[in-house]
Amino acid sequence: EETMSDFALSKNLDSKFEDTVSRLPDALASEGFGVLTQIDVQSVFAQKINQPFRRYRIFGACNPKLAHHALTSNLLAGIMIPCNVILWERDDGTTTIAAVDPVQTPAAKADPAIADLAKDVLARLERVFKLFN
Repeated sequence: EETMSDFALSKNLDSKFEDTVSRLPDALASEGFGVLTQIDVQSVFAQKINQPFRRYRIFGACNPKLAHHALTSNLLAGIMIPCNVILWERDDGTTTIAAVDPVQTPAAKADPAIADLAKDVLARLERVFKLFN
């Protein structure tokens, strides 16, 4: 099921976490996004604060053309770059994928140029999510 909260697009998947992690870069690439960063939150928490945590990844995704357009419109748009796409393993071993709804960000609400870009980014993220079961 795909859901929108006030600030995020999210979808519960039937697929296993590692399968989703391995498929996400290509899914993002299909909409022009490259993965700039990948943070293994479980590993960071184990190493830095010696605390257990579920499997959870944060992917920093960026579409260079859209990022360039955003930054030439408003240098403050950089606070929204890269777009974070997150995955976590649910208790039953399946996965949730989520991303910020860029249309709901303060930057999009304050700047019409950013709002138009945010709509494009949201449509692309929705298409990426549709590639997963």
